[in-house]
Amino acid sequence: MSRELIAILRGLTPPEAAPMAEALIDAGITKIEVPLNSPQPFDSIRAMLDVGRGALIGAGTVLDPADVHRLGQMGAHLVVSPDTNQRVIVATKKAGMLSYPGVFTPTEAFLALRSGADGLKFFPASKLGPDGIAAIKAVLPGDVKTYAVGGAGPENFKQWQEVGITGFGIGSALFKPGRSVAEVASRAAEMVAAFDEAFT
Repeated sequence: MSRELIAILRGLTPPEAAPMAEALIDAGITKIEVPLNSPQPFDSIRAMLDVGRGALIGAGTVLDPADVHRLGQMGAHLVVSPDTNQRVIVATKKAGMLSYPGVFTPTEAFLALRSGADGLKFFPASKLGPDGIAAIKAVLPGDVKTYAVGGAGPENFKQWQEVGITGFGIGSALFKPGRSVAEVASRAAEMVAAFDEAFT
């Protein structure tokens, strides 16, 4: 199955990038972002792109179309933003990549979709809660992909699934600087098992 789990590797360093990507892909997580406020993020992204294996690799915390252009030239696959920046969304689509902007309100959600977004990152999802996202989803087109980011984890995947969330972005519950590849692999396996249980 195609699991809509996006690994957020904030703080990743280039030497860790390839082993972390291998571990995540082996566990069944095949969408990975390195936030651009990490150390040498473009080097880490390039190292993970070299791993390949059909995974979708890209950047998070993308604020500038110039960074989108650089990612496109590298052959990255996805761009995740913390906000609904139309210029970033349009540049991402022009470069042939997937766009996942951050939204919190119906106004931001519709602005993102009109600008070409492929999915909506509800952040911080814990502040909206499943009820809040359910209310917003009631007015969105039914086929829109929605991701809960911030406060979503294996213990509550089912709650989010019940209100129609498509998937999740997982950050510190999965990866923190200093965490070993083995520990991240173990956490990833737990995430995948919980996702599969909630969505099948």
